[in-house]
Amino acid sequence: MPYESSFAGCNYLEREDALLAPYAMRTRHSKGRRYPEAEHPYRTLYPRDRDRIVHSTAFRRLMHKTQVLVGQPGDHHRTRLTHTLEVTQISRTIARQLGLNEDLTEAIALMHDLGHPPFGHAGEAALDECMRGHGGFEHNCHGLRIVEELEYRYAEFPGLNLSYEVLEAQALHSKRRDAPEVARFVNAGQPLLEAQVVDAADSLAYDSHDIDDALSLGVITLDDLSQVPFWLRAVERARSQHARLPALQFQATVVRALIDWQVTDLLEQTSRCLEQEKIRALEDVRRAARILVTPSNSVQTQKEELEKFLHERVYRHPRITRMAHKGQRMLRLLFDELCAHPEKLPQRYQERARASSLKRTVCDYLAGMTDRFAQDEYLRLFQPNTPL
Repeated sequence: MPYESSFAGCNYLEREDALLAPYAMRTRHSKGRRYPEAEHPYRTLYPRDRDRIVHSTAFRRLMHKTQVLVGQPGDHHRTRLTHTLEVTQISRTIARQLGLNEDLTEAIALMHDLGHPPFGHAGEAALDECMRGHGGFEHNCHGLRIVEELEYRYAEFPGLNLSYEVLEAQALHSKRRDAPEVARFVNAGQPLLEAQVVDAADSLAYDSHDIDDALSLGVITLDDLSQVPFWLRAVERARSQHARLPALQFQATVVRALIDWQVTDLLEQTSRCLEQEKIRALEDVRRAARILVTPSNSVQTQKEELEKFLHERVYRHPRITRMAHKGQRMLRLLFDELCAHPEKLPQRYQERARASSLKRTVCDYLAGMTDRFAQDEYLRLFQPNTPL
């Protein structure tokens, strides 16, 4: 059944036909939801997906989940939530310029980090180790579990009952194509362009913003970046656009120039790819031999050099690794304790553990924690006399 609006004066499907490029995903072509629902009078499929994600418990928890700079004090560096909002903003800009479905793009972007556990990638590695031999842990797969099973806002169905296209985008972002949560999506062909835009925007955003946060927290200095061509190119662009660039605004201006340069390059290169591959319809996207939303070779090479610098000088910095290892140790101890004593789980998780796998239930519980709550739970269980 088409998702046609009955709201007076508004036919959303006709608007999509008039505004979207022929290779964009249209609401009328959606595979719909797993559990059928009545149409909304003035909101169609993808805006409802977006709103369900924003109102979910998992989305709110992103506010207190760190991305890279685990355990670093400060109110100004990114969390998973602010990163998600920045990726969403960049994704919508790119989607609009390419004539893609902005509502679908926004829903995919808002969901893309829901599955991350506390303590960033270090926490993910710890839970994957805990679940070795029991299916492992990977944040994209867990994001699917959240929106299909673990959220409990609706009486009519488990999870959020999102559209197939939003779920598929999350699944195809995972490298674990044999995981049960992912396997049913892998025969679709290439991801939709809307999903490819979010993947590219995610990579673009976290590289730029990790530099910004690392500088602000003193993990690296501007002198450290003097040998990074990607940064120097952005500095040149910033200075060419500003006759006077005060020191106070220098860092923010260069980071903004870095993002603007990458977005412009991405749009230009993607337009070339669409033309070279003769992409004229949605089916052409699915059958394409390669990912189509991509930076130019020049920018990609410089981007890889920047990422090498970030791995060596930021992600492996003693301050970062020390706190990351501390977070991992907490999660391992919590996992073992709760598996040995499941009566310490909240009632809802105790019921899930009795009905399914105890280890997976404990993993789900820990993955949903914020950094702060995981630390408080660790103190409550192992240092009960410590004031919280």
